[in-house]
Formats: sequence, structure tokens, C-alpha cells
Amino acid sequence: MMAAMKPNEPRVLIVDDMPAVRQELSTLLLLVGGLQIVGEAADGREAVALAQARRPDVVLMDLEMPGVNGYEATRQIKTHCPACRVIALTVHGDAATRHKASDAGADEFVVKGAPINILLQAVTNERSY
Repeated sequence: MMAAMKPNEPRVLIVDDMPAVRQELSTLLLLVGGLQIVGEAADGREAVALAQARRPDVVLMDLEMPGVNGYEATRQIKTHCPACRVIALTVHGDAATRHKASDAGADEFVVKGAPINILLQAVTNERSY
């Protein structure tokens, strides 16, 4: 589901291997408003291709996916689109996972299931990593 394009709204790419998670994130972000969903990807390879083609401002990146995982996709996106902010999304909130995500180039880290305001703050860059 993609929103109509409006100026000055962050352009967001959603990446998760689970369709229900992608749909939930897309629906929540569209309901809040002020954001554009420019695409959804089911794996890291698709995420890299869409990031290069659509140049989102923000990528919501699941870290644990089969094939090209979120860590590697983050590295590739940050190489090809360095201005794009990548927000790592995962069920694992431990320090090792945070460190690994940061090493891959993630700009923010949000644990799945966190309150929507935490995710929105990360997307709109209202908090630091």
C-alpha cells in the first residue's frame, strides 16, 4: 500500500520477510500520517534494489531474514545510498544485536513491539541511536 506523494514527508521503505508485519507497519505509519510509504520488500536483496530505485529517506529493516539478511542489506544500502537512514527492527534487544546492527551501518535500533511513538520518533529522527 503506497501513499500519495507529498513534499517534505519522509519517504519510507519497509523491509520484513513476514507479509503481516509489513502490512501492520505500513498501516500504522499511514494512519499516523506525515509519511510516504515508497515500497515494501520481503528480503534483503529486494530491499537493496528498491532502495537504489526509489531512494527512500528511511528504511525500516528487519535484521533476521532468510537469504540476504538485514545486516548485509543495511551495509549495501548504506554503500549505495549513504544519505538513507536505516532503522534496524528486531525482536532481539540485546547489546550484541545492537552492536552488530550499528557495525552494519544502522542509524537507529527499535525492538519490534515497542510503542508506536518510539518507532515514529526513530523514523522522524527525533531521537539519537
